Amino acid sequence: MLRIWRRIGRLAASLLALALAVIWVFPVYWMVNSSFLPNTKLSAATPAFLPFGGSLTNFKLVFTHGNFGAALKMSLIITGITVVFTLLFAFLAALAISRYKFKGRRSFVLAVLFIQMLPAEGLFLAQYTMIRDMGLMNTGLLNTVIGVSLIYIAAVVPFTVWMLRGFVAGIPADLEEAAMVDGLSRTKAFFRITFPLLAPGLVASGVYAFLQAWNEFTVALVLLNQENKTLPLWLRSFVQQSSQHEIDWGQVMAASTLVAVPVIIFFLFVQGRMTSGLVAGAVKG
Repeated sequence: MLRIWRRIGRLAASLLALALAVIWVFPVYWMVNSSFLPNTKLSAATPAFLPFGGSLTNFKLVFTHGNFGAALKMSLIITGITVVFTLLFAFLAALAISRYKFKGRRSFVLAVLFIQMLPAEGLFLAQYTMIRDMGLMNTGLLNTVIGVSLIYIAAVVPFTVWMLRGFVAGIPADLEEAAMVDGLSRTKAFFRITFPLLAPGLVASGVYAFLQAWNEFTVALVLLNQENKTLPLWLRSFVQQSSQHEIDWGQVMAASTLVAVPVIIFFLFVQGRMTSGLVAGAVKG
């Protein structure tokens, strides 16, 4: 009898998990499905759950709208800079607070937590003024890749430090000491023993930094003008252009699908390392 109830419980849990998965996946499916349909079908009273009669017309129109290539290039450059420098700064900071004792260490950790509590909206004015006053030109670093990247890095580094701290603390320092006993220097012991074990944590932190920079909208809206756009700003231009006409939701969905493609490709490359990294980071923080 107990086995029967256990099977019923497992079946119920599986059905619940399946229902939650369908609810989570359906908006993504609806976006992709709608990207193939004309606006007449999308605005019809009867929803079209399958892309019968669809075409690639929406995608063709999207590629010619608002210079998609330039927006993609800017997003890739800003995101790449953000991920690389965020991981570099966060890794060094996490290593310092996890492996070394120094004056002000606790205050530094508390400062990292405090920064996370600040609302991003409250920093926009100060960030705009700072970026405007930096550089040799009157506009400073406004409307530049460097200016946007600096703000993104500053916004992502604190949480990434806290995340990487758990990975570094989870690797015993005894491993490096044992390698040093075998004749390796401290630097070689770190890069041969400890650093490979930190790879999953770096990948998980890189995914977080990537998503934050790739999907960020408000800072880019404040710091960039109409000529230079990241992909979220480019996607917004569809609604702006259609303010006096009916919004072509087929093109909006096709554009949203294109914005999501680089993220999917990135996840395909790092999914194995990311899964092990998230599990390892949950063991010890």
